[in-house]
Amino acid sequence: MTVLVTKACYNHIMLKDKPGPRLAFLPAADSEPLAECLVALANGDGGIIVLGLDENGHPTTTIWEEEAEGALREAAGMCRPPVPVAWQSVETRNGVLISLNVPRSTDLHSLDDGRVLIRSGNQNRPLSGDEVRDLAASKNTAEYETETVPGARPDDLDADIIRDYLTRREERGAPRALDVAELLYEIGATDREGQPTTIGVLLFGKKPQMFFPQSGVTFVRFPGKEPRGEDGGIGYGRRDEISGNLARVIERTWNVIFEEMRVGATVNGLERAELLEYPRYAVREALVNAVAHRDYRIRGRRIEVRMYADRLEIISPGGLPGYMTLDNLVEEHFSRNPRLVSGLFQWGYIEELGLGIDQMIEEMTQAGHEPPEFKATSHLFTVILRNKRDRAPRPKWTHSMNERQARALTFVRENGSITNRDYQQLCPDVTAETLRLDLKDLVDRGILLKIGSKKGTHYILK
Repeated sequence: MTVLVTKACYNHIMLKDKPGPRLAFLPAADSEPLAECLVALANGDGGIIVLGLDENGHPTTTIWEEEAEGALREAAGMCRPPVPVAWQSVETRNGVLISLNVPRSTDLHSLDDGRVLIRSGNQNRPLSGDEVRDLAASKNTAEYETETVPGARPDDLDADIIRDYLTRREERGAPRALDVAELLYEIGATDREGQPTTIGVLLFGKKPQMFFPQSGVTFVRFPGKEPRGEDGGIGYGRRDEISGNLARVIERTWNVIFEEMRVGATVNGLERAELLEYPRYAVREALVNAVAHRDYRIRGRRIEVRMYADRLEIISPGGLPGYMTLDNLVEEHFSRNPRLVSGLFQWGYIEELGLGIDQMIEEMTQAGHEPPEFKATSHLFTVILRNKRDRAPRPKWTHSMNERQARALTFVRENGSITNRDYQQLCPDVTAETLRLDLKDLVDRGILLKIGSKKGTHYILK
């Protein structure tokens, strides 16, 4: 599918997006780095390459269509097998940009020198031998998404759900679908004859669990820290079986979790803020990831959400796909179900592809919790969010300061004030001048108030 890059899209790239798992900037039309990006993106979840921008998104030099076409032809000759790509040139006030849309490929691609690359953060990383084998084994699983579902008919798809999807998709900037049937075929929801596929039933089915009983969620709340009832015997406080198409499963499960979460409040200055047992974003991200990335070929088990007194566990059937490991979970991205992920992204349930895990970690630590725990076996992936706060939540404005300054503010909130000596004890490996400049910056920004002078100087919250 060709992606047309408009001037508005260019400005979006310039002002918001940075190179990452699905976006690469190349300053010139050089065939070798272009080939590396083609292979790395095709082996992963696909993405976009923009020629004529540096790593910060600033224009470099004008690249003409003939130049880009020649570089792309040479780059394609370096890929084994060649990577299919659609490209578009765009004139902007800063010159001509060339955008290349690289789809995820069902083939395993390498360079002519034998290297198999994958996109890792904003870089292209060569895979080890074991990683290549794991990736090759995962390549054909995506075909499961577009298999037609035995017994399913076109009227098993819900027209209201499809309309909701189209509306939300357009709100996110996608072009209006002039032919709904053609769009459903393009996204893999139906075959050419209009028969529903796996992804079509999961996203838009009236009763998906009739065909895929495993596609719902089981929610269980236990009153204590162990999977037992109030009296210590077998039992639970609440159990819900949640069904529907996947968008409704996400919403209904979130509502159940929210109903069971303890809610408090915190006061920052004159503002009273809601204080949830778990950060909103972290819970939704863990839930959406479970729905988007579970292995739907495993038919005997649903996603399980287990709420205990001290933690929330979200357990997803299927181990980590492809070359993914617990060690590279934050930096890298690979989808078992790329069409499902794309559908949930267009629907608005996934905020930004490939960036959810680090934001989940940030939200948990920002709220004073331990970072999320991740556990993986060959058949299960588990996210554990613990609700024990080891410190008071940090106000939202601390996002823009360094970790030393955040620690200083935590000290002030807990002790009423901070001195230079206190700060040096908090950060013993940092020079006194750096710490002085940290405190001066907080004063200049109106966050701290400096009291006294010389040895009697101390700082309080303004």
